[in-house]
Amino acid sequence: MEISISSRHTAVTPGLENLVRAKIGGLDRYLDDLDTAEVHFDEARNPRIVDRETCEVTLTGHGHRLRCKVNAPDAFTAVDLAEAKLERQIRKLRTRLRNRHRGRGDTIRTGAAAEPQPAAEAQDGWNSPEDEELEPELQIVKTKRFHLGPLTPEEAALKMDLMGHGFFFFINSATGRSAVVYRRDDGAVGLIDEAG
Repeated sequence: MEISISSRHTAVTPGLENLVRAKIGGLDRYLDDLDTAEVHFDEARNPRIVDRETCEVTLTGHGHRLRCKVNAPDAFTAVDLAEAKLERQIRKLRTRLRNRHRGRGDTIRTGAAAEPQPAAEAQDGWNSPEDEELEPELQIVKTKRFHLGPLTPEEAALKMDLMGHGFFFFINSATGRSAVVYRRDDGAVGLIDEAG
């Protein structure tokens, strides 16, 4: 897996880089075809913030994109927390993939049909049947329908703020394409615009 490390307001020491390569780079043992890992560190300037170090990791590959963002008192602890969080995300992904491929007889890693194995031998020890019970499939429990009128991003941000939501989906009047404004962790507003 190719790993890129960047930082802002903080330095990445050789020891930290080695830890990232060992911990984050080792995640590909749980799921094949993880192509890239982008690791970004940032340090808050406010001395009153206890968990000043932020570690943001994005894994791509196997047709999927996994992302996590954690805060910790130091960068080394942040890497440990990010690794644990990504392991849980990979476990959930593997459970979904296993359930999807179970009916077809494909394996998760290769997509090819596997030889039948007894249930006890089929487990790899990392993702036990108890994990599947603890992590249910994602289900849509509520659906909303509404008219999408063209709005500017500023108008959409105002509507989002007035409704007290964390995001607002709309048609961008400047581009004519789908867009989302969302409330960022720092309190600012972000815009996701459909590529044209």
